[in-house]
Amino acid sequence: MRRSRGLTAALVLSLAGAGTGIGLVLMPQASAITAPVAFTADELPTWQPDGIVWAMAQANGTVFAGGTFSAVRPPEGVAGAEREAVNFVALDAATGNPTSCKLAFTIGDGTATVRTLVVSKDQKTLYAGGYFGAVNGTPVSSLAAIDIASCTPKAAFHPGFPATVRGLAVTDDTLYAAGDFTTVEGQTRERFAAVDASSGALKPFVANVDEPGRAVEVTPDGKNVLLGGDFFTVNNANSHALAVVDAASGAVKKTYTNIPSNSVVKDISTDDTGFYTGHEGSGGGVFDGRIGLRLSDFTEKWRDRCLGATQFVLPYEGVLYSSSHAHDCSTELEFPDGKRNFLLAQPTNHEGAAPAPVDGFVRGPAKLGWHPTANDGLGEGIGPRVMAVAEKNDVKYMWVGGEFTLINGKAQQGLTRFASTGDVGAPTTPVASASSVKPGEVQVRWRTSYDADDSKLTYRIYRNGSATPAATVTASSLEWERPQASWNDTTVKAGQSYTYRVTATDAAGNTSALSASTSVTVPTSVQSYPNQVRTDGAELYWRYDDAVTPYTADSSVSGNRSGVQINAPALKQSPGAVPGSTAMGFNGTSQKVHSDRRQSVGNTFTIETWFKTNTTRGGKLIGFGNNTTRSSGSNDRHIYMTNTGRLVFGVYNGSTRTVSTGLFETYNDNKWHHVVGTQGPGGITLYVDGQSKGSLNATSNSAYAGYWHAGGDNLSGWPTRPTSNFFAGQLDETAVYPTTLTQAQVKNHFDLAKAPTDTVSTVKTTEDTYVNQGAPSTAYGTATSLAVRGSGSLYQAYMRFDLPAAPAGQVLKSASLQFKTSTQASAGTADTVSVVPVTGNWSGASTSFNTKPALGTTPLGTIAGVPEGSAVHNVGLDTAAVTAVLGSSYSLGLTSSGTDPLWIWSSESTAAEGTPQLVLTFGAK
Repeated sequence: MRRSRGLTAALVLSLAGAGTGIGLVLMPQASAITAPVAFTADELPTWQPDGIVWAMAQANGTVFAGGTFSAVRPPEGVAGAEREAVNFVALDAATGNPTSCKLAFTIGDGTATVRTLVVSKDQKTLYAGGYFGAVNGTPVSSLAAIDIASCTPKAAFHPGFPATVRGLAVTDDTLYAAGDFTTVEGQTRERFAAVDASSGALKPFVANVDEPGRAVEVTPDGKNVLLGGDFFTVNNANSHALAVVDAASGAVKKTYTNIPSNSVVKDISTDDTGFYTGHEGSGGGVFDGRIGLRLSDFTEKWRDRCLGATQFVLPYEGVLYSSSHAHDCSTELEFPDGKRNFLLAQPTNHEGAAPAPVDGFVRGPAKLGWHPTANDGLGEGIGPRVMAVAEKNDVKYMWVGGEFTLINGKAQQGLTRFASTGDVGAPTTPVASASSVKPGEVQVRWRTSYDADDSKLTYRIYRNGSATPAATVTASSLEWERPQASWNDTTVKAGQSYTYRVTATDAAGNTSALSASTSVTVPTSVQSYPNQVRTDGAELYWRYDDAVTPYTADSSVSGNRSGVQINAPALKQSPGAVPGSTAMGFNGTSQKVHSDRRQSVGNTFTIETWFKTNTTRGGKLIGFGNNTTRSSGSNDRHIYMTNTGRLVFGVYNGSTRTVSTGLFETYNDNKWHHVVGTQGPGGITLYVDGQSKGSLNATSNSAYAGYWHAGGDNLSGWPTRPTSNFFAGQLDETAVYPTTLTQAQVKNHFDLAKAPTDTVSTVKTTEDTYVNQGAPSTAYGTATSLAVRGSGSLYQAYMRFDLPAAPAGQVLKSASLQFKTSTQASAGTADTVSVVPVTGNWSGASTSFNTKPALGTTPLGTIAGVPEGSAVHNVGLDTAAVTAVLGSSYSLGLTSSGTDPLWIWSSESTAAEGTPQLVLTFGAK
């Protein structure tokens, strides 16, 4: 019998943010993996069979594996010769290597197989069931007892089972069997039986069923036996797939009639308070998931209705580990129908109050952050089939067997294992971006990383290349749910540029690489359009200014509903619908963006986007659906375009309810247009370019959990359905609100898109150099660093810029010089550094201390000291002085009056963000 090892600490899955100010948040020392998960997802080297593993058990640091195979071989890349192993192998739990115990399970006619293994309570006897006629030549009949110490079959134990034994459970004196047999020792025992654990003598236990038995388990108190299989009756009582019977007599104690007729029980396991079942089925309405039940009265606690043939369930320290090929957990509000997930973990009980029943069933506890990957493999293509936990030298090991041929993307057949220590896998690298729509604030956001055995990760945000994090944030994520996390930097200055990078660290200290650098210039005035969208309460706001795939950032205040790009839409399309923004381009055949977090949407909402197209095939601009990468079976709350260019907004409340533009109101004219759809107590309304195009008294919609889509999704069954589900054209400024925007708000958004906005120009040096009093005739025009020092041996630096003229109708609103300190020791300075105009002539190739140019006496800006460590720094400059020289070539010098030198990167440096540059912000007069 398989029993758990008790409960562990309560599960915590939360998103925690640092304060809005700069500062390192000290994190408590963490365990190696995120509790309550007990094992890493890092596979360990393990010998592997040439076939399928169906059964496992363990005793005293040895793992026994049975199945249908003929040999075992070393792990991939490890030297060693293949060894014969006839349907059985014993392995060291800690090394994964075969032990000296060798047993051959054979049969004279047909294919021998071992289907179930269990160890006696005293750890001295291994029982094996399956279809075989001999063990090491000793005659048996599909059931054998093995002395573990000597690794020999017990010849005196010889009960006659004429057909396959599929499940075993053992107490101190009784061995229970499940299978295909209808007699044992010539007496009627239909698919379940009990024999004496020592002698093999048949016991009076009778629990006859009409279809195969697949699983059997004894309750911890020894009074009852749990039966699982394909059956519909137990001792003539109606009970499908699951039943509870008396351990001595087999009398029926509990029947079950709420398991679908096309589903069976593949496995049963227990812990101190409950028992758990794994199910498999076929056809419509199938149940493939797991059920948690109470031992006190055998009633159901929860039902996880994920689809994907659960083969095995193993409770361990408060967590239920399972092997399956789960591909659709929509009913659990988790991943939609898609790729297969083979190894999962979830708490055995809900934390706190259980959720309300849906369709008569309480959802299962949410999945945890343990996600080793496998594949379908051999045979039926099921993947993993069996699991066992073994311990040796104070380390626990989760062993997994089955049909798979890959683990975590690496070749490994039939057997693998994971330890309770030694987490070595780092999280994926975050994908970060930053934006600013008003002075004094930058929103840094990133798609959370994925770590196969840590759901809670620590993120460190680094500003301007500093080695010290500006903030630390914790956030949770799973393989199928990686929502955006964000942090607001409120110490920034208007008109200055900042760069940010982010790392992710798991509980064991494994840290990802730094994200790519993302830069932002803080505006000198509020950016009217995006600020209003945020003020009006958008909970999703995709501006499409992203420079990398597949992440689409959410610019809402706190929604953190980022998007995932599918099939690489075109990024940074310019010009966008709003000045200063870029758009995203879609091909009309396969490209789209979907939100990265499943949610439910009520009867009050607003969807909004800008679009530009000349398509004649129509397509969905924005909408809600229950899938991500695949076509959504449930879909509404959407705006789509017909082939002729008309716009349709619709919801579904038992029938399609739509509002559309007029017959001749078409918008495929390759110009930017603004479209909004709202629903609320007054029904649905469609707006185009700030004007209402019609309303309908439809106050409800279809209730389901799903994802927002932009650029395409299913449109089957909708009126005036276009040729294409996908939109060909550009989208910009897509937003979703949990409220109904008023007509005035919609018109305001349309008008604000025309409002002037700041323009930022970044101007790099065309050449730079410095002079050194200690080497008065040396020119440093090709040096990778520039130096500044006021006394002692004087250094002065010079930089030349080709300044642009102000854009038409705009003036310079701010200017700053940006440079990065070098990586040499003591590159910073305690002295004040001044930026002054260069009034004399100079060149990088020839200027030395002896020929240094004259400098102006009035500083354009100063910086009072520069901290040690390589980082980017900004010096604000006199706007009027810079305005006077716009449109010309202009030189700046760096001077100091102190003895502490400053070293910065020059334009010849290859350091990231190293080239000195001017940041010029232009705005309306």
